[in-house]
Amino acid sequence: MFSVLSYGRLVARAVLGGLSQTDSRDYSLVTASCGFGKDFRKGILKKGTCYGDDACFVARHRSADVLGVADGVGGWRDYGVDPSQFSGTLMRTCERLVKEGRFIPSNPVGILTTSYCELLQNKVPLLGSSTACIIVLDRTSHRLHTANLGDSGFLVVRGGEVVHRSDEQQHYFNTPFQLSIAPPEAEGDILSDSPDAADSTTFDVQLGDIILTATDGLFDNMPDYMILQELKKLKNSNYESIQQTARSIAEQAHELAYDPTYMSPFAQFACDNGLNVRGGAQLPSSNVEKT
Repeated sequence: MFSVLSYGRLVARAVLGGLSQTDSRDYSLVTASCGFGKDFRKGILKKGTCYGDDACFVARHRSADVLGVADGVGGWRDYGVDPSQFSGTLMRTCERLVKEGRFIPSNPVGILTTSYCELLQNKVPLLGSSTACIIVLDRTSHRLHTANLGDSGFLVVRGGEVVHRSDEQQHYFNTPFQLSIAPPEAEGDILSDSPDAADSTTFDVQLGDIILTATDGLFDNMPDYMILQELKKLKNSNYESIQQTARSIAEQAHELAYDPTYMSPFAQFACDNGLNVRGGAQLPSSNVEKT
């Protein structure tokens, strides 16, 4: 998602938002989204703002704007499970809770916890796993509260520089922290983390700050300097300009993902872990089973 502290934008795989001032006290986000699924679902936007296995939402309640992204774990496809079902259901549940006011702005982990518990208690069978990142802007206090589980995440850009960013959470290479629901016979054998394991941060924001929330499809393929180059092209805070920038970032990440000669951040991370890998990142975002 891409947002600016005067305007906001949302991109699955690149969610962009920005801050704007609605009166002398409150800030608000203007949001837009763009993204691509894997090859077999290229360019298809599914119901509920899903791009392939990724899902996202933007919601507002009283004095808070809330952004969220989630990346369904592709390894479930080997078991005949559509990875987008879990991430999409998780984000739709988070969105509903926000719109109903069932959250505390300073506690985004609580949004994840309540949503995950609802999924566990759902009478309709649901299997899968997902990373998740939730960002809450308290428009009155001008503070940003974040919760990130796994390798989705966010950047806050101010004056052309990254001033805040999420920390990636990995159990081991290509296996991020994740929320999971396994079939009863497989419980204990499937990797699953608690929402409480999410990394939480709180910090002040300023007018003009750019908030980019994304899944690993962005961060695995574009290093910070490339993202910053695209953000510099953002000329004003209107929706069309932010949407265009969000699309440009998503399209560049998608193109790099299929370049076999490109030394992507994912490939560099793989090499650091003893693997001889080159090219963009197209792999499922995690393993499913414990080792």
